Amino acid sequence: MVDYSKWKNIEISDDEDDIHPNIDTPSLFRWRHQARVERMAERQKEIEEFEKSKAEHSKKLATLKSNLSKAEEENSSNIDDLRKKMKELEMEAEKIKKKEEELKKKDKTTPWNVDTISKPGFAKTVINKKPERPKEENLTDEEREARMKKFIKENEKDLKHFGMLRKYDDSKAFLRSHNHLVCENTANYLVIWCINLEMEEKHELMNHVAHQTICMQYILELAKQLDTDPRACVEAFFTKIQVADKEYKNSFDDELRQFKERIKKRAAEKLDEAVKEIEEEERQKRLGPGGLDPAEVFESLPDDLKKCFESQDIQLLQETIAKMDEEEAKYHMKRCVDSGLWVPDANKKDDETKESPEAVDPSKNVDVD
Repeated sequence: MVDYSKWKNIEISDDEDDIHPNIDTPSLFRWRHQARVERMAERQKEIEEFEKSKAEHSKKLATLKSNLSKAEEENSSNIDDLRKKMKELEMEAEKIKKKEEELKKKDKTTPWNVDTISKPGFAKTVINKKPERPKEENLTDEEREARMKKFIKENEKDLKHFGMLRKYDDSKAFLRSHNHLVCENTANYLVIWCINLEMEEKHELMNHVAHQTICMQYILELAKQLDTDPRACVEAFFTKIQVADKEYKNSFDDELRQFKERIKKRAAEKLDEAVKEIEEEERQKRLGPGGLDPAEVFESLPDDLKKCFESQDIQLLQETIAKMDEEEAKYHMKRCVDSGLWVPDANKKDDETKESPEAVDPSKNVDVD
């Protein structure tokens, strides 16, 4: 059975039989047609404004979710404010959903007319299947790391080339011809590169690569929102960013600014970690036979004993020890032996030197600086 109900209510301006004889019929048809076209234009404008507000809301929601996730990880003080804004956006999402349902209902009840029924004779509709997002694989950390290293090894030259591009058109063209780079691995590589550049104090270059990093992250985020393959979002992102309204551009710039701040913070942390690691390696090399650090032991000595080691005066050392409390003297001298500041049998190893200068020379056993 064929459903003919959709043909029952059709609005056509030039098929009215009941026309007053004093009215110019052609003029009336033109006026009716013009009025209908204006109503259709207003209807289309309403739909476009709705779609625009819906897209802006989706963008705000995605950005807020990302900020909230980061704030929860860092235990930030503005978590409550972000959660409050999240609730407001969720309530707004319900209103948008209702508005969308109203528009669909209104669309179904709008009468057809000659402009909406008529189609070009040779036109055709092609429905493309939406590209599917790559399926997430359950990989271990080791497997992910191995895959990341392989990806970088095979594509590092192209990754660096993309990171150095400056124009949106150049970036778009490059990603279209190298669409295998539109993935999380590229974003991760660019983040690591930014950190290394900041650690090397190449601040201007870091700022530039950071911009390319945020472009890639926006493409990936857009793909998540649309639940589609990121490669299908390259054209859409660059088109939008090039003709972006002020709010969208401000959102992009704000995300870029926050990203660069995080890069600077992480670079400083890594430098501190590197310095501490080097200091610990040097400390391990200095450790004496008893496992004590001669630098730390030397700094813990009473001032009188410090002078003895600094002057390398054995006689003064013996006199100073003699004046000290016996237990205190034993405590300090044992620590000196365990750290290598004092070598008790040094004179046995070299008969020509009664007391080896190295045995009491903190400058050779201890980094006193």
